[in-house]
Amino acid sequence: MKIRECIAIAMLFGMCIPALAQNDIKDNEFNPVNTGVTTLSITPDARGSGMGNLGAATDPDMNSQFWNPSKYAFAYSQGGLAISYTPWLRKIVNDIFLADLSGYWKLGSGDNQALSASFRYFSLGEVTTGQSYDGPNVQTINPYEFAFDLGYSRKLSEKFSMGVVLRYILSDLSYQDTQTGEQFKAASAFSVDLSGYYTTFPMIGRNECQFSWGFDISNIGTKVSNDNGVTNAFLPTNLRLGMNFMFPLMDYHTLAIGLDLNKLLVPTKPRAKDYDMDTPEGSDAYWEAYDTWNSMSPITGIFKSFTDAPGGFKEELQEIQFSLGAEYNYNQQFFVRAGYNYEHPNKGGRSYFAFGAGFSLNVVQLDASYMLATAQSSPLDQTLRFTLSFDMDGLRDLLGKRRR
Repeated sequence: MKIRECIAIAMLFGMCIPALAQNDIKDNEFNPVNTGVTTLSITPDARGSGMGNLGAATDPDMNSQFWNPSKYAFAYSQGGLAISYTPWLRKIVNDIFLADLSGYWKLGSGDNQALSASFRYFSLGEVTTGQSYDGPNVQTINPYEFAFDLGYSRKLSEKFSMGVVLRYILSDLSYQDTQTGEQFKAASAFSVDLSGYYTTFPMIGRNECQFSWGFDISNIGTKVSNDNGVTNAFLPTNLRLGMNFMFPLMDYHTLAIGLDLNKLLVPTKPRAKDYDMDTPEGSDAYWEAYDTWNSMSPITGIFKSFTDAPGGFKEELQEIQFSLGAEYNYNQQFFVRAGYNYEHPNKGGRSYFAFGAGFSLNVVQLDASYMLATAQSSPLDQTLRFTLSFDMDGLRDLLGKRRR
């Protein structure tokens, strides 16, 4: 198998865009949005994934860099660090995984601003290429993708904050074509995230509740090419809108319910099946549309993404993915989570239930999540995630007690 085919298959399964294409979906209606570096869209942490991929407006935590970095300005602790690990597609292979390191630190004495950073590494495992697996042209590569980013968030009022993140992305799917000798190099890109977060504490009856909403526009950046510029793919620029409502059940017991909406701000790639390729006019029209898409700037693509679906407004609505989830919290020590993520079958069909739990001490918190796909054939089924978090305030208090 050629390396280009191997990588395409690996990335296809990596995001499971077709969800192994359900048989009841008509071929002419199946039209997922295509992007490069699709691994940037994979949820890294166990808390957010345990609520069905939810996090735009939930309480701040160490992994807010992925969901909404402006939440860090409202973080309760001086700083924190989290390590997450996801064995990806473990039902199919055992050497593909996502690892993520995220953290933040509050600045100054006013507790109004924070610096944050994260590093994510996605390994596609070992890929063997060539005309045969025992011939002279066999080569073995280890393709991977990583992203490193720095963020800054600040309170603009007692209830509202905004944040910005600068990100460097590397997609190393490099290899040498054993037939032509052409060398395909690693691709890199830069992107920016813009986010906002609002939170307030209304009184309902005698209970103080918390209502929050937030937005995050992620991966606004340059295009990326893994084939020496033949195809220039858009980054998975995404608009996430969310709200969260937390209320007390009784002393030390709270319940939070949240909703996130996501839409890729990426123009739809033209499909040859939508043109009469048997005629010169149809073929010319397709290639003209393809060249326009391939050369389109990312900013133009963002605005184009709201109106370019072949099926019109109905299909644009199908591109909206939603997550509904809940988190039960006992005294900030024990957590139980559940959620549901829905994506329209015509846009990928990655729909699943999610469950999670967490246990926290003063210094360390351990979270885990489990995905149960609605389609039995989905390779995302039974995906596990683990996150280990460290609270800097708790660590400082622990060290202070030991010194005394």
